[in-house]
Amino acid sequence: MKIVFFETMPGEREAFQRLLPPGHDVSFFEKKLIDDGSLIAQAEDADIISVFVNCDVSATVMDRFPSLKLITTRSMGYDHIDLDHATTKGIKVTNVTTYAAHPVAEFTFALLLAIGRHIATAYERVREETDFDVREYRGITLYGKTLGVIGTGRIGEQVIRIAQGFGMQVMAFDAFPNDALAQEIGFLYLPLDDVLARADVITLHLPYSQDTHHILNTNAFLRMKKGTYLVNTARGELIDSKALLAALEDGTIAGAGLDVLEEEDLLKKGTASVLDGQNDVDHTATAINHLLIDHPRALVTPHIAFSTDAALQEIERATAESIATFIAGIEQRYL
Repeated sequence: MKIVFFETMPGEREAFQRLLPPGHDVSFFEKKLIDDGSLIAQAEDADIISVFVNCDVSATVMDRFPSLKLITTRSMGYDHIDLDHATTKGIKVTNVTTYAAHPVAEFTFALLLAIGRHIATAYERVREETDFDVREYRGITLYGKTLGVIGTGRIGEQVIRIAQGFGMQVMAFDAFPNDALAQEIGFLYLPLDDVLARADVITLHLPYSQDTHHILNTNAFLRMKKGTYLVNTARGELIDSKALLAALEDGTIAGAGLDVLEEEDLLKKGTASVLDGQNDVDHTATAINHLLIDHPRALVTPHIAFSTDAALQEIERATAESIATFIAGIEQRYL
């Protein structure tokens, strides 16, 4: 079979050449898979494609691969793949579900501590100005604060466990509550509005779907207490960016730690998109993202919560196993 990897990172080529079963035609592209005729033309006879989060496996792109049988995304999220179209065409789709819980949960608290204790600002001022004036850096103590966890899957569970180590009180919302988990580790499920109204800190750990689109919108921010802290290591589209910017401006959100942004791929298109006259670029969304990046009470990182050695090795292992299982004709879980 012909197997093609898109949006590869350093070390992945060597890893997959080692992990995949021998005897197959395997190609690697650092470029992400989008509706790009020249790139697709080099791989359109692929039986299997492996993609990452910045690829856009739309119906149009899928139709350019007439022999395609399997799409495997090297991520937990899969909103960059048109699942309905894949199902219609009989194309199987897999994701990786076993790699991210601990790294993302740990990074959630890295962001929370950074915004709550002004770490980035203090570091920059010491480095640039050798300024040791501490008066502007009064932060928050996590001990005794109430954490609102939106989404209690594998990542949300680990966030709750870490929060308890800090001595935080935890309440959570999930459309499908895990009552056994709540009883085991000791937290309280509440309706979303109640979590938003009572939490000192809110963290998002939901997959993206039509149901979760802009789960934090203007009305949601109006329910929050002044001075709430917000962390998003899940998907940018869970938050209405314009509403978040307004909440930062009026003090509803005292600090925002964002590893993801709404329509963050537009930032990656950058100046070239403007110069090339691409009319599909939403310049308003791009402008809002830049305002969030530059906001003094926001800390934005480039979608790296998952990125640890152990997590990347698990992505490689699980992806190779999924491909090998498919080739062998063995049943496995598909999306």
